Amino acid sequence: MVTTELLEIDSCQLMQLLVETQLCSLVLDCRSFLSFNASHIRGSHNVYCNSIVKRRSKAAIALDCILTEESVRTGLSCGRYHTVVVLDGSSSGFSSLAGSDTAKLVLSTLSSHLDASRVQTCFLKGGYETFQSLFPGMCTQNAKPCPQGNSGESLVSRTTPLYDQGGPVEILPFLYLGSAYHSSRKETLQSLGITALLNVSSTCPNYFEGIFQYKCIPVEDTHMADISAWFREAIDFIDSVKSRGGQVLVHCQAGISRSATICLAYLIHTQRLPLEEAFDFVKQRRGVISPNFGFMGQLLQFETEVLCR
Repeated sequence: MVTTELLEIDSCQLMQLLVETQLCSLVLDCRSFLSFNASHIRGSHNVYCNSIVKRRSKAAIALDCILTEESVRTGLSCGRYHTVVVLDGSSSGFSSLAGSDTAKLVLSTLSSHLDASRVQTCFLKGGYETFQSLFPGMCTQNAKPCPQGNSGESLVSRTTPLYDQGGPVEILPFLYLGSAYHSSRKETLQSLGITALLNVSSTCPNYFEGIFQYKCIPVEDTHMADISAWFREAIDFIDSVKSRGGQVLVHCQAGISRSATICLAYLIHTQRLPLEEAFDFVKQRRGVISPNFGFMGQLLQFETEVLCR
């Protein structure tokens, strides 16, 4: 139960906060990862909680379970934010939240970790749906990813394998997924701002070693291959590129199994997502992904290790 005083605000009051105190206000969106990435208030942060965390928590939980970004946690602890606004999809008010709702869990966690005399915690009445209907310009308008291969009228798209059509797809603003063919298109890579490539194969060449940073994970696409042994190295590499302001393309031969597995592991670890939701998220962006049966088993084991911890 929230023990400190909770202020409920409406969409107009939130808009005023964003305009007047943007740098001192933190907006926490409690909708699902898929919904958040489809559209959200600019500058807000997703605090999705998986079902394991919800089952284990009777009230508040550790702050790093809901805020995966260290910079945000640091900002809260050092007093950077004067106001924290929590929102969900469309709840009319705090009293309408069920005990299992993510927003209620987040509010309880904030209540137990923040000094109420320094930080005002608010709940947005009407949620994201109301705010987006009133102030669409303050929200991202991400187009729904289109399945690949539906538009190919040209001779090229009829003769090129489906997994090589189009270009690398954006999974996160700094993370792309594609095939070996995509990794050979220097102009495309440069136009996307890609600075590094994670080559998840033992046979695909590194075409431009003098131009981009490379890391190789020599895994075969077989049911017996242990790709999970490379998860930590792959995650650390992606994070290192991100921390330098770069962008990384993860690829294998076809961009279907090995590289998709690495991207899924990254989402599970950094976003605390269940495998099913991470898979749906990546599948929406690159419809051809299909990790082999052995890799899916290793991802399930990884999901258990990450979410239970």
